[in-house]
Amino acid sequence: MYQSNAAAPASDTRPVATMCGVAADFWTLTKPEVNFLIVIATFTGFYLACPSNLEPFPITRLFHALCGTLLVASGTATLNQYLEYPFDAKMRRTCRRPIAAGRLRPATGALFGILLSIIGAVYLFIAINALASVLAVTTLTSYLFLYTPLKRKTPLCTVIGAVPGAMPPLIGWAAASGSISNEKAWILYAVLFLWQFPHFMAIAWMYREDYNRAGYLIFPKKREGSFWAWLTCAPSFALFIVSLAAVSANTGGILQYAATVIAGSGLLYYATRQILLSSKPAARQLLKATIVYLPLEFLILVLGKS
Repeated sequence: MYQSNAAAPASDTRPVATMCGVAADFWTLTKPEVNFLIVIATFTGFYLACPSNLEPFPITRLFHALCGTLLVASGTATLNQYLEYPFDAKMRRTCRRPIAAGRLRPATGALFGILLSIIGAVYLFIAINALASVLAVTTLTSYLFLYTPLKRKTPLCTVIGAVPGAMPPLIGWAAASGSISNEKAWILYAVLFLWQFPHFMAIAWMYREDYNRAGYLIFPKKREGSFWAWLTCAPSFALFIVSLAAVSANTGGILQYAATVIAGSGLLYYATRQILLSSKPAARQLLKATIVYLPLEFLILVLGKS
């Protein structure tokens, strides 16, 4: 009698546990950690594009812009994992992803990604405007059909991938103003474009054996060190300059300039340290520095808006 009563809960909870696991896998496919930074970048573009004297602030429009952008970004992340699951399975860093690990069928992941992408693009078109939708779709297509296949063909894929990767501020700007002709929008784009290099180079150095195992040409076969150093140092220094230009374009005050100099100097320190040491611990510290830098710099710009 006791045994039969004890067996019932285990049988009853098994489907619930399975459903939770599947839901967690679908959530993982969307790469929520990346989406967090996309939300920050899109919000910054939207907020800075809004006129300072606009009352009330268009919070509903902002919500629609963020939702639509997140849907397309989540669809892009999911479809990327669908396209790369045979290679993800060869890498320690990615072998536990839902499709690569076999927990979700590739066709299921592809359908999920397509639905998210279409719903997001249509949502932006209806709730915001055609420009925001076109920018989001351009990001998706260039990322999946240009950057993704080039990762196995040329080390220049990092430069090419940074082009769609920097699109979120432009989507936010387009959502707020209906245009991206303002130079401030493109300065924001440049900030995110340049930021991606030290960020990704830190990851690439930490997992370069993984990338080699999967056949990704992140680094050239010859002069690997100099290629990696240039793509870490030069964009980091350029990011320092462009971030100051962003503060200037935003008519920020002395506090915004000081905060940007401190943040930029910190990032340059960790970038230089990694170049000199060429170690995984230094690369991990550089990665953490980039993750702190981007939200901090965008916060400086938002708070400094006049």
